[in-house]
Amino acid sequence: MLELYNTPHSTCSQKVRICLAEKALDWQDIPVNLATKEHLSPDYLKINPNGVVPTLVDDGTIITDSSVICEYIDEVYQGPEHGPALTPSDPALKATMRSWMRFIEEVPTVAVRIPSFNMAFLPRFKDLSAEDFHEQQSDIRPLRKQFYRRMGPKGFAGEDFSAALEQIHDTAKRMDASLAQGPWLLGETYSLADVILAPLLDRMADLGFADLWDKDFPSVTDWYKRLQDRPAFKRAFFDGTRLSGLHDLSKKFAGPSC
Repeated sequence: MLELYNTPHSTCSQKVRICLAEKALDWQDIPVNLATKEHLSPDYLKINPNGVVPTLVDDGTIITDSSVICEYIDEVYQGPEHGPALTPSDPALKATMRSWMRFIEEVPTVAVRIPSFNMAFLPRFKDLSAEDFHEQQSDIRPLRKQFYRRMGPKGFAGEDFSAALEQIHDTAKRMDASLAQGPWLLGETYSLADVILAPLLDRMADLGFADLWDKDFPSVTDWYKRLQDRPAFKRAFFDGTRLSGLHDLSKKFAGPSC
């Protein structure tokens, strides 16, 4: 049985759950509580020294990094019982998919974290001084120390927030150009690129920012609806997976001004 250490509302966890569901796989769900820092515990760091979720364990083999996990799942679990491959066999199309994956990791994945933290997670830190925040939050993180230091206990500055929204809009623009060729980012081929981007747009829609694409890029709205209709998406997004069900998101910006 596959074991998935993950957190329901984590976008990185969500894309792996979508991938597992697309491949018709069952898995043992092992929840990791980020609020209580379970992901930074000595036991968890033994299997994932980056101190992030998710982590996949496949018969003792440990796989980390969500996009790497998705590629592993698609490569290892093939055959009619696992449905169509999520990676195209054509080298040029495969390269296009991987280019999308690289872009997604470098741009929208990073951008989505800023409104997510400012709008949902800041109350955890409101009573901490900058010194205490660094000691208790930022400096204990193997992978995201500098991200937390830039945020601080009062949140990201307005200029960071605005830049993040601009990056999501730019992502939608790039998607629109690709979607002109078909229903998915690779035209007629549904791939890992669609899988790993899906939770990011879902997060932005949940935060109230669907207008970043609804008006200018209706093709992105249609793409998002098609994804939501897929059984794998519905299996991955169960109750408790969206921030709107866990936090008060009434304010679109909850941090210091520029």
